[in-house]
Amino acid sequence: MEKNRERLASRLGFILLSAGCAIGCGNVWKFPWMTGQFGGGGFVLVYILCLLVLGLPVMVMEFAMGRASQASPLGMYQKLEKPGAKWHIHGWFALLGNVALMAFYTVVTGWMIYYFWMFLTGRNAGLGFVEMITNPGVNVLFLAIAVAAGFGVLSVRLQAGLERITKYLMVFLLILMIVLAIHSGTLPNAGQGLRFYLVPDFRKITGSVVVGAMNQAFFTLSLGIGSMAIFGSYIGKERSLMGESVSVIVLDTVVAIVAGLIIFPACASYGIEVGSGPALLFNTMATVFSNMAGGRWWGALFFLFMVFAAFSTELAVFENILAMVREKTGWSRPKGSIICGLGIFLISLTTALGYSKFSFHPFAEDSAWLDLWDFIVSYNLLPLGALIFSLFCCNKSGWGWENFLAEANAGAGMKVRNWMKPVFRFVVPAVVAFLYIYGLVTFKWK
Repeated sequence: MEKNRERLASRLGFILLSAGCAIGCGNVWKFPWMTGQFGGGGFVLVYILCLLVLGLPVMVMEFAMGRASQASPLGMYQKLEKPGAKWHIHGWFALLGNVALMAFYTVVTGWMIYYFWMFLTGRNAGLGFVEMITNPGVNVLFLAIAVAAGFGVLSVRLQAGLERITKYLMVFLLILMIVLAIHSGTLPNAGQGLRFYLVPDFRKITGSVVVGAMNQAFFTLSLGIGSMAIFGSYIGKERSLMGESVSVIVLDTVVAIVAGLIIFPACASYGIEVGSGPALLFNTMATVFSNMAGGRWWGALFFLFMVFAAFSTELAVFENILAMVREKTGWSRPKGSIICGLGIFLISLTTALGYSKFSFHPFAEDSAWLDLWDFIVSYNLLPLGALIFSLFCCNKSGWGWENFLAEANAGAGMKVRNWMKPVFRFVVPAVVAFLYIYGLVTFKWK
């Protein structure tokens, strides 16, 4: 399959596609409610530091491994590791991570589509998050729409499907965000929300805040489960990978920051609780839009933007799963899309029905399947995957620093410098390992 490996048509397509994988519910659903729960500006500051110190090196390593191997995470280790090594076992955990992510992400995407549809059709009065998640018919229907639409796009050629659709999604997404951010900034008491969001309160920065910021950095960039590696395998060597990684992270961070500029001024204006958790974008924003002039249309625009954001990530991770499965089976895109789509749909039913038919409390009494899948991904597979990538790329027992450096620096653009080696080799794995263990020890199991 590698001999005829598909290619992206342009550098812009690669950057937007990779950014599309990174930009999604992590930026505009999870980032705001985590910021609210972890105290505002202090969390934002630590999050940005985690992006620079941890996220950027790991992204460069993922891109490099994908481009050097010209394979998916299931095949890239076999091509890069030394004979007899066992690094390739992580490839299967990367596949598991992508599937586990989609086990709840597809459901959240369905929620976005449902809210957009309800606002668009003028049925937003009394719209509630709890009423939605406890309605099995709504959850299954809109999950099916999210999965079918995603794999439908991927059933055609890469350039004709995923790359073209993602380009349009990203452009519309950025335009909508700017319009909504300007609107939120004009609301009464917007300054109060902006101060909470942008001014750090250092007294609120605790170990749990740092762990949350690291996990959010990896989650929003889709790092640790090979999502970036697969897109590295689709590009040539015309550009070095440090500059491409910076471009993706800047786009991702801008979207996250602007999402906060939309949400927190609106919450301050209408007295909405910023620490309401996963329901923040649903209950609170629906209330905001339902109580403002033209709110139906502002709400429809907002949730359309959320659909774009969620769908861009869904497409990218679906592509990852499809590429890994096709590498092992040799299936065509249409056949692989149908089978993978059916599999993801069935697994995602746990989350879709987790608040009604499949009630399950893995941790606290109010936890559900979504929390379990998120724990598997965010607290385990993402940080552990980032740790493995850094050890593999920077040590002789793996791929090795010199091999990684040559691949990462091939082409024009920003380079990885030798003075950065201690950061890649020691700082990244040490910080990730410490925060991973600390996070598990302090996790609220019950």
